[in-house]
Amino acid sequence: MGDLRDHWEGVYSARAETAVSWYQRHSNQSLAYVTATAGKASYVIDIGGGASTLVDDLLERGYANVAVLDISDAALAKAKARLGGRASRVTWIVADITRWRPPRLYGVWHDRAVFHFLTRTEDQDAYITALRAGTERGAAVIVATFALDGPEQCSGLPVQRYSPETLAKRLGAPFVLADQANETHTTPWGTEQRFSYAVFRRDC
Repeated sequence: MGDLRDHWEGVYSARAETAVSWYQRHSNQSLAYVTATAGKASYVIDIGGGASTLVDDLLERGYANVAVLDISDAALAKAKARLGGRASRVTWIVADITRWRPPRLYGVWHDRAVFHFLTRTEDQDAYITALRAGTERGAAVIVATFALDGPEQCSGLPVQRYSPETLAKRLGAPFVLADQANETHTTPWGTEQRFSYAVFRRDC
């Protein structure tokens, strides 16, 4: 965990939040799925949220129970600084998802950043254990990964690519695939990265 945390601390300490490949001014696809699946009183967690602006847009729309988890304290510090006084309305969690045990159940679990970096079976299993422990029956699970024709690595690390169907098979029961979408993300320097979005409902 220490090496991985050091890696991401280095990335976020060395680069502006707008100078990383995954930067989006607004996470429109993620935002559309969250707002379509959850009421404003729902407990929402953004896994690997880092310095993403998704939290800004959720607060702007009146979501009252938002948590952001990331392995990098530097990443979360950027988000807190950007939000200013509004940062106190968010639950900030510095943790490695493969070793984290959720303190509560969430109605929405969102991840556009983490699962595709877990290339070892044991790390994927640990993530899924946290996902099961942290979601309630009927919860929406929104996971975006690099698509099958997406990058093979990111930020110097290898990734595991998925389609919605292969991701559904990996997550397994009780998560049922309910919706999917493709996204071609343009990095700040103009290259394209293909993402695959999958939305699951927990059925028990």
